[in-house]
Amino acid sequence: MGALAAAPAVRPGDKTMPELEPKSPSESRVEMTELVMPTDANNLGSAFGGRIVQWMDLAGAVAARRHARRPVVTAAIDQLTFLAPVRVGHVALLRAQVNAAFGTSMEVEVEVFDEDPDTGQRRRCCDAFLTFVALGPDRKPTPVPALVLVGEDDQAREREAHRRRARRLEGRPPRSPP
Repeated sequence: MGALAAAPAVRPGDKTMPELEPKSPSESRVEMTELVMPTDANNLGSAFGGRIVQWMDLAGAVAARRHARRPVVTAAIDQLTFLAPVRVGHVALLRAQVNAAFGTSMEVEVEVFDEDPDTGQRRRCCDAFLTFVALGPDRKPTPVPALVLVGEDDQAREREAHRRRARRLEGRPPRSPP
């Protein structure tokens, strides 16, 4: 659903479209917590995978909306990996951040940690890359701000995001006309 074109070239200070002023990935950063309750869990005492994905989608959408300052919709979820369970009574800690902007879409990385509230010990449980598309008032895809890459970590995240996007688009079946 995202456009193939690169993010629009916008100079800092350009007031013709202030919402498109480039932003650093850290400006989109989100940290969210959920207390895992019995209604969130399966019979093994760990959170349902679908519930975790729901929380990931929400955290990712908040990060994407912070970057775009427009409504966003989920277009894709890539490399969703469950590494360990999140237990009932523990805290699910979610971290999300925009890795790359692609014209009208953005890749957001979301990580989930299980935190034991008694010890504070955390372990990584799940991660994924979600693609969100920004929508204008007409509910059609609209441009998003470019990213200002601050350090080597930001640059590496963006490079990898471009690789994942290229692979995803290569594997997508042709679309039929509307």
